Amino acid sequence: MSIDYVAEIKRLKEKLPVTVVGHFYQRDEVFNMADITGDSLELARKCKADENPWVVFCGVGFMGQSVKVVAPHKRVLMPKVACCAMARMIDGRFFDESVEFMVSNGIAKEDILPITYINSDVSVKSKVGEMGGLVCTSSNAFKIIEKGLESGKKILFVPDRCLGQNFANSMGLKSCIIGDGSDPKESDIICYDGFCSVHQLFTLDDIEFYREKYPDILIAVHPECDPAIVKASDFSGSTSQLIKYVSELDENQKVAVGTEYNLVNRMRPNGNTFVLSSTKPECPTMNETTLEDVYLALKSIEDNKPINEILVDEHTSKWANIALERMLDIK
Repeated sequence: MSIDYVAEIKRLKEKLPVTVVGHFYQRDEVFNMADITGDSLELARKCKADENPWVVFCGVGFMGQSVKVVAPHKRVLMPKVACCAMARMIDGRFFDESVEFMVSNGIAKEDILPITYINSDVSVKSKVGEMGGLVCTSSNAFKIIEKGLESGKKILFVPDRCLGQNFANSMGLKSCIIGDGSDPKESDIICYDGFCSVHQLFTLDDIEFYREKYPDILIAVHPECDPAIVKASDFSGSTSQLIKYVSELDENQKVAVGTEYNLVNRMRPNGNTFVLSSTKPECPTMNETTLEDVYLALKSIEDNKPINEILVDEHTSKWANIALERMLDIK
């Protein structure tokens, strides 16, 4: 007999002391089952404030880790322990090698301030915290980098080169990418060579296509896009900032948005919002989670046999939380 997953999920949510959480990039049927929705840091903060002891987090691994770090008393399960491709591009060893690269190029370790994008593994956040660094999001990176530069240190920005470059450009700073042959001593921000595969799909040809087809169209993109794309756009902002920007436009204003497909598809149902791509920019790992997976995670709580639980050791959690708190302390 087939299972009505929607009905079963609703039954289990009513029965259990659990909150189902869904990131903006989740597929619609999963997103619609969530009690709390948002982007990564926003979700972690909402989970911390939530009263339920159990969290079923529909997203990717680093997001579940963030909840566990800021709310260690919570039991955090993930229906699918999907891993953000960008987050997988750097681990503790690669972080140490990046620091060593800067040291070997004449920058003393004590003169390095690491900043990690929240889209990173908890082990990287922990190492950043131990070095006196902090976390940032795409919505507050400008403010975090600006504050970090007050230290007089070189910024090591991991893992997203595009985010680091875009904010350097917006601040009139010089940046380089580890491995591009540049002398890091000549740059203010030294970027790790990581990227978001989804946001690399958007091209200048896509922008040109829409500008030719709709001369008055606006182009809005995420700062994980290549710097050339951001430069050619009318607006660049985080997931939440993109949602706000589009929602405040006149309903007749056409806009093409360069970010994940599921989010763009839900923005405005009036036919004037387009995906800035000739292909479907769908995050494969965000779309791994299905209704069946959500049901199985909830059922495992009911059966007292929790699956896919996120666990973080005390040392790693301590320093990752310090890196996050340093960010939150900057107003």
